Amino acid sequence: MISKKKMNHFPRFIFLATFLIYLSHIALASIVSTGDYNKDFYVTYSPSHINTSVDGRTRNLIFDKESGTEIATKDMYLFGQFDMKIKLIPGNSAGTVVAFYLASGQPNRDEVDFEFLGNVAGKPYTLQTNVYVDGFDDREQRINLWFDPTQDYHTYSILWNLHQIVFMVDWVPIRTYRNHADKGAKYPHWQPMELKLSIWNGEDWATDGGKTKIEWSKAPFVATLGNYKIDACVWKGNARFCRVESENHWWNKGQSSTLTWTQRRLFKWVRKYHLTYDYCMDNQRFQNNMPIECSLPKY
Repeated sequence: MISKKKMNHFPRFIFLATFLIYLSHIALASIVSTGDYNKDFYVTYSPSHINTSVDGRTRNLIFDKESGTEIATKDMYLFGQFDMKIKLIPGNSAGTVVAFYLASGQPNRDEVDFEFLGNVAGKPYTLQTNVYVDGFDDREQRINLWFDPTQDYHTYSILWNLHQIVFMVDWVPIRTYRNHADKGAKYPHWQPMELKLSIWNGEDWATDGGKTKIEWSKAPFVATLGNYKIDACVWKGNARFCRVESENHWWNKGQSSTLTWTQRRLFKWVRKYHLTYDYCMDNQRFQNNMPIECSLPKY
């Protein structure tokens, strides 16, 4: 459970700030998704481990000893914003991983990941984010969420454009990854990606470094997907089309090129109170030869 003391670190202005950010995204929307999982997604494996509501608006991802499962969008995209409401596995979820991510699929893949690492009942979920560029990762960050993500839906978002990648939780920016290609840092900007969601077995690493295993007597483990919005450039084979700044491609315009003043305050709050691991602070791992983006501006 999340303590009241930790919740007290959540400044009052954040509620208003995140609401205003949400309204701004509604005003700019050029949505390409239907909101129906049956129309926008296909099942990549184990359809028997998926339940979808009659109207197609909610979907359960189920994991048991037999299998996990995964879904992916029928379209691929190059830049845009992807919002997904998720209610995570209640109770003892140790060893499980629920993922919400963009992936190009090639061997030299680009990938932008949300990974929710389960835990024993009463202990907080860990949210891990990662960025792969041209097949290389090692860019993990971890935070503890400031709420119980199993009790209700929360919105997890990826903004990906020419200038930056922003990971958001309920419109609060928890991480950025900027385009510093001109300074030698790799950035995903040419490979289209599909949106994927999955649930799977990560007991060899996900909880306490693999020390806490899955308690199979608690299976099946169920993560519930709610409303989603995909507001992005559908890949038609020409990257130039998706790089154009236009009214429909609002995510590439100047106002989305960096964090706003309000977003910067939220971002700093997350890093101060909830960040538990940042690869850019792990000198031992990189033997004091840190990736170049670690020394460059975050916004």
